[in-house]
Amino acid sequence: MPQKLLKTAHYIELGSYQHWPVLIPQRIRLYTYEQIPLFLKENPYITDGYRAHLPSKLCLKSIFILSNETVNIWSHLLGFLLFFSLGVNDLLSVLPASGANREDYVIYAIGLFCFQVCMLCSVGYHLFSCHRSEKTCRRWLALDYAGISVGILGCYVPGIFYAFYCNAFWRQVYLLTVLSLILAVFSAQVHPRYLSNDWRWIRMSIFCCVAGVGTIPACHWVWLNGGFTSDVVQLFLPRVIIMYLIAGSAFLFYVTKIPERYFPGQLNYLGASHQVWHILVVAMFYWWHQTAVYIMHFRHSQSCPAQTTKS
Repeated sequence: MPQKLLKTAHYIELGSYQHWPVLIPQRIRLYTYEQIPLFLKENPYITDGYRAHLPSKLCLKSIFILSNETVNIWSHLLGFLLFFSLGVNDLLSVLPASGANREDYVIYAIGLFCFQVCMLCSVGYHLFSCHRSEKTCRRWLALDYAGISVGILGCYVPGIFYAFYCNAFWRQVYLLTVLSLILAVFSAQVHPRYLSNDWRWIRMSIFCCVAGVGTIPACHWVWLNGGFTSDVVQLFLPRVIIMYLIAGSAFLFYVTKIPERYFPGQLNYLGASHQVWHILVVAMFYWWHQTAVYIMHFRHSQSCPAQTTKS
């Protein structure tokens, strides 16, 4: 049998009550938290199942083994396929059936492209975080953070476009503002300490601010449409609130490291906070995409007031 096909059995712990044998390629082994390099030590409550010290080729092969990154990798890889398929369906079916114009096609293409970039950047980081070079790992981490910014942009573009569909001035103001904020975040990543653990809370604060600033155009949109009693506000504001609730829940899991904080070593492979974060991010993007479809149909069925006719 060729050497590259040889397998070695490795037993991993799933919870505290069962062990599953997992066949892994030779030269790929799993490490405990104490055995991994310092730059990989992000979560002390995940005690086992780490990949480390691998060249790029084996990093790629490790996608098919069960490690503590398996769910993180596949959740966003499947998320990418979801948004890619939604894009194809939108461009070939949903938009033509809705009588979409050129602007609609551009907005949907931008939004779904941003979601796909976010998913792929995340997959890349979690796949290559086990690389033997710390510099390579840091580059993928930077790309992952950049992907988060792009994903946030993908939420803002359709939201602002359709919220201010009948007001070209404010639509342009808010789109340019959001784009400037995202570019500012990209610029901050150039700082040599941006990816350090010392700046962990600074990074979180930056992303919270970028996401939270969306409440400003949302409140402005409510005011322009006559307040909370307006039919259009009552129709769409709950969908905005649900999106923020999903995002807030995802962030809380990410920050608090719950539930593994209370069950250290028991959720190494399944059920950890970062996995929940990944799934909620996919759910949030999907929810916002469906909201964009909903509001597009509404905008096409309602004419703009004469004084704010869309230019």
